Amino acid sequence: MTQLLLRLFVKNHKDTSDPKVRSAYGKLAGIVGILCNILLFAGKLLVGILSGAVSVTADAVNNLTDASSSVVTLLGFKLAERPADEEHPYGHARIEYLSALGVAAMILIIGVELAKGAWEKILHPAAVSVSPVVVGVLIASILLKLWMSLFCNTLGKKINSKALEATGTDSRNDVLSTLAVLCSLLLSHFLHWNIDGYIGMAVALFILWSGCSLAKETISPLLGESADEELVASIRDLILSHDGVLGIHDLLVHDYGPGQCFASVHAEMDAGADPLLCHDILDDIERHAKEQLRVRLVVHYDPIVTNDEELNHMKALVEQEVKAVEPTLSIHDFRMVRGVKHTNLIFDLVLPFSMKGREEELKKRIDERVQFEDRKYYTVITFESPFTSMS
Repeated sequence: MTQLLLRLFVKNHKDTSDPKVRSAYGKLAGIVGILCNILLFAGKLLVGILSGAVSVTADAVNNLTDASSSVVTLLGFKLAERPADEEHPYGHARIEYLSALGVAAMILIIGVELAKGAWEKILHPAAVSVSPVVVGVLIASILLKLWMSLFCNTLGKKINSKALEATGTDSRNDVLSTLAVLCSLLLSHFLHWNIDGYIGMAVALFILWSGCSLAKETISPLLGESADEELVASIRDLILSHDGVLGIHDLLVHDYGPGQCFASVHAEMDAGADPLLCHDILDDIERHAKEQLRVRLVVHYDPIVTNDEELNHMKALVEQEVKAVEPTLSIHDFRMVRGVKHTNLIFDLVLPFSMKGREEELKKRIDERVQFEDRKYYTVITFESPFTSMS
């Protein structure tokens, strides 16, 4: 069914790197979500009223919330595809994150209201009636929500959309909540356990938890989260695949919403190479990053000395000592300033957040390792945080 809908309503649906195709995926998911959730809301509300079960009514309102969420998602993808303008030169793609945040706020409000109603039912319980129609509607709801979960998760993974994957997770959660409601009605009917209010409260709390989780997931990219490891690896592999590039450092990724990614990086090249040739290579890297990864990349030319035996020896020694402390540590911009009586080793050391506060310890250990009887070396270290962050 998912592939059929994609073929019918999304042109060039296999080209998921195209922003237009990505937007079409989001719109399709939004429309399908609206239609399915309105259908579920109407059916559950009817059986909730007929049976007098507050848990069924709460589940119906949950579906109405999901329909509203789909509306916001649809509008979010529509607005996010607007092109850049003078006020927003990096585009409007972050609207997708804001739409998801709006959905989270709606979920939290509805969850609070449902909790109030369920609390009243706990304090003043009333009998509920169960019929084959009620059971049939709830079973149909479980099957439809299960399909919606698979549908949204599939689309979300295809276009790497946290908003759609969150919607898929929400649909999966709805399967569990509706199953709980069905169990409560069956227990009430066969064992005469009046737990309708408690199940309604459980559903309300579950909705609140989902709202908080969704808010956390959507706020994270807005605040500036770590760059996607797969994207970082792709950028690194692309740069290093070009002849003449010896290494990279200070990779900084800026996320302005899905499909709007900017990055900058320092590329190390032999200082003795023709600068015009190096410039052409870096131009090719920037062009290929845009064409292959859809990343607008700016590469800084970082010439390094490769034919100095003393420098190469001391750099290898420092790298060996740094790796002995922690294999993930790395250095860059290594250079030497020679004096009459001593030599300064100047370099940057990338220090993970987990090792903050150990700067003095690391410097002391490196200083001890680079001392020799015939020559004194002093280190001048600039400690940096990892630069592969998303901002």
